[in-house]
Amino acid sequence: MEYAANPRAGFDYEILETVEAGLVLKGFEVKAIRDGKASLRGAYVKIISDKPMLIGAHIAPYQPGNTPETYDPDASRPLLLSKREINGLIGLTKERGLTLIPLKLYAKGRRVKLSVGIAKGKKKYDKREAIKKKDVARSKQRGMSED
Repeated sequence: MEYAANPRAGFDYEILETVEAGLVLKGFEVKAIRDGKASLRGAYVKIISDKPMLIGAHIAPYQPGNTPETYDPDASRPLLLSKREINGLIGLTKERGLTLIPLKLYAKGRRVKLSVGIAKGKKKYDKREAIKKKDVARSKQRGMSED
């Protein structure tokens, strides 16, 4: 089951590869995510001192009146990856200049997982081309449905 997705990831970036990562969460954050109170809009993954962190994701409180006062919905959250995966991501981001983008939060068994895309930023003309393709496909679909 998918809990949250990053809608602009496919438009702004060319996704080359995906990696599945666990997230360090508190119990009430997991409940909030399962309740659909999470957003990945504008979020990104950054490796800070050899630890991948999810930055900019918003997880609203599950029960606002019952949430600790020190809770920050926009706090950075560590990702759970193996050392080999972390070293591979560090190499890709430093050598090739690629970016790590969170794609979606989803359930795998009882756990909440994050799909992280290894991406390359699209140029403006690539984005325009994608919009044109969508418009052409939409107009073809409309033309078929009107008959």
